[in-house]
Amino acid sequence: MDLASAQVLGAGLAAIGVGAASAGVGFVFGSFLQGAMRNPAAASQQQGTLYIGFAAAELLGLMAFAVAMIILYAR
Repeated sequence: MDLASAQVLGAGLAAIGVGAASAGVGFVFGSFLQGAMRNPAAASQQQGTLYIGFAAAELLGLMAFAVAMIILYAR
């Protein structure tokens, strides 16, 4: 296996994290909506936690994308 094919393979494996981040964002919002439907009075208190979870999931996705691009284009 030469260097170019190893880079493409490594970047593809690193990009799996981008898809996992989208699943994480869906899980965060789904959990919030489920909790808000069960107890609407507590929904406003949980919004800060929602935004922190969203930001953490998006950060992991962006980091996975950055690593994939570094692997692909750095020599």
